[in-house]
Amino acid sequence: MSQKPFQTEVSQLLKLIIHSLYSHKEIYLRELISNSSDALDKLRYLTLTDEKYKEISFEPKITIEFEEGDNPTMTITDTGIGMSKKELEDNLGTIAKSGTKNFLSKLSGDAKKDSQLIGQFGVGFYSSFMVAEKVDVVSLKAGKKEAWMWTSDGETGFEITKGVKKDSGTSIKLYLNEEGKEFASRWKLEGLIKKYSDHIDAPIMLTYEDTEYDDKGKEKSKETKTTQVNDAKAFWTRSKNDLKKKDYNEFYKSLSQDSSDPLDYIHFRAEGNLEFTILFFIPSVASPDIYRADYQSGVKLYVNRVFITEDDKELLPSWLRFVKGIIDSSDLPLNVSREILQQNRVMAKIRSNSVKKILDKLKTIATKKEKYAGFFEQYGRLIKEGVYQDFEHKDALTELLRFKSTKEEGLVSLREYVGRMREDQKSIYYITGQNEVSLKNSPLLEMYKGKDIEVLILDDEIDEIIITSVPKYDEKDLKSVKRSGAAEDFSEDKNEDSEKELKSVLKKLKKVLGEKVKDVKVSNRLSESPSCIVADENDPTAQMQEIMRSMGQADMPQVKPILEVNPEHVIVKKLKDMTKKKSFDDIAFLLFEQALIQEGVKLEDPAGFVERLNKVIAGTL
Repeated sequence: MSQKPFQTEVSQLLKLIIHSLYSHKEIYLRELISNSSDALDKLRYLTLTDEKYKEISFEPKITIEFEEGDNPTMTITDTGIGMSKKELEDNLGTIAKSGTKNFLSKLSGDAKKDSQLIGQFGVGFYSSFMVAEKVDVVSLKAGKKEAWMWTSDGETGFEITKGVKKDSGTSIKLYLNEEGKEFASRWKLEGLIKKYSDHIDAPIMLTYEDTEYDDKGKEKSKETKTTQVNDAKAFWTRSKNDLKKKDYNEFYKSLSQDSSDPLDYIHFRAEGNLEFTILFFIPSVASPDIYRADYQSGVKLYVNRVFITEDDKELLPSWLRFVKGIIDSSDLPLNVSREILQQNRVMAKIRSNSVKKILDKLKTIATKKEKYAGFFEQYGRLIKEGVYQDFEHKDALTELLRFKSTKEEGLVSLREYVGRMREDQKSIYYITGQNEVSLKNSPLLEMYKGKDIEVLILDDEIDEIIITSVPKYDEKDLKSVKRSGAAEDFSEDKNEDSEKELKSVLKKLKKVLGEKVKDVKVSNRLSESPSCIVADENDPTAQMQEIMRSMGQADMPQVKPILEVNPEHVIVKKLKDMTKKKSFDDIAFLLFEQALIQEGVKLEDPAGFVERLNKVIAGTL
């Protein structure tokens, strides 16, 4: 049969793998064993739930063989579901998984950096080509009579021809290259199986030649032996007392194809009316697809250690999509479907208990400031998403929120903020925007700085939406300094004499600016700047309007801001004598436009702004 080309992305991936500088090439075995285990899980499930497969004699097993010498090989065989001709082509010739596509999108062109991505992502079957110059895959789909063989050197494409295989499953033979020949060794393979795959719940058998020697060290006899290497007990069913942190780390790496240790883990077994086991991991680094609509669920569901699904987003709330791990229940039916999961009371209880256990763990992590800062950097947006979406756990999630602040470097909690509030302070204050530096220098903070009041800096673009779902904390209102009402807490600072003195200025400003503003007022929040804009209490802020437009609400009516002017500023004071001069109009617009710029709002007429600014500059020269 003629050779078929690889999909472009596969060729790109294989080129990187074959010429890889990645030092831990041994992970290829972990990847292949993991694939074999998945194939066994799929057939086990079908033999229990599908009449067509119940007659199949199923003995779950993974066997590894090797040949030493000048042309070393290593073969891994499973008794799993197997692949048809089309599945061989689709699974081994193209990339379907978004994770691998994300892997490719991260490539930088730097060979050393790119090779490290192999460990971060894992690249499944393709990792074989790190240690092999050629790979043969022979597979017989369960229930079919015809076997097929896929062959490739990883560079020129692949061929699929009829193969010979008696039992269902897949056999992968690696023709080891110079760097891979070390893996044609009993002790090397045995060590790697114990290191990476001891938890696999099917027996992993290793075939090797056992040589006996006499007392003088001479070879006495040779015998081919096959022994089980792994413990073959589902990892999560083992007692926590028998497991060490190192064991959890290795299991996580095998489960997730991540080369880094997890940030933390949760292992819990519920007994009594409802029996289930959960083993969850919090990865140290967020997966690249975590904010994609088609993100891959990281939690696998088992029923009595029988694998059911890993592609179900009902197992945990969507804001917990960073969690990877296992749920194993004795009380769910084997033929559980997505619809059943959505309505099943047992699953609802498992889900609720799982969320509580994760929240308890996050609460514990939060007591270690540096560790939690690392977590929040990776997953803070998902915690915010949870605050907005998950009413049941909103209070617990609110405690996990962290913000930048005008008081200290790093992140602070609402609990910390309240703990150092002034006795006479009535509310919790915050400012939203997309640039920390400009927010910290905003004119809207001048009054708070003067009174030594802490303001939270919310510089994530989604903060504007999320914070509205937290109107109160510890019986204190959360107030945006961008709203007119925030200054009412300091109404005693109002200078009524200033308002009377500036009555004509305010009237003229409002007339000149017309429909651009909702109102013009004297400000009690400014000390250094001449002007600022704020939103009326019930109106969306300028930033919220931008967000809503970016979400497709293009026909949203323009909401006008309130312009506030500083009665003590020299520019505003001089305006009292300029109400009848032509230059008043230009200065009025400049006061308004500079306030817009400081709030990150795009000007409707930048050319007009520049022309007015140039006029004023020319007048001072």
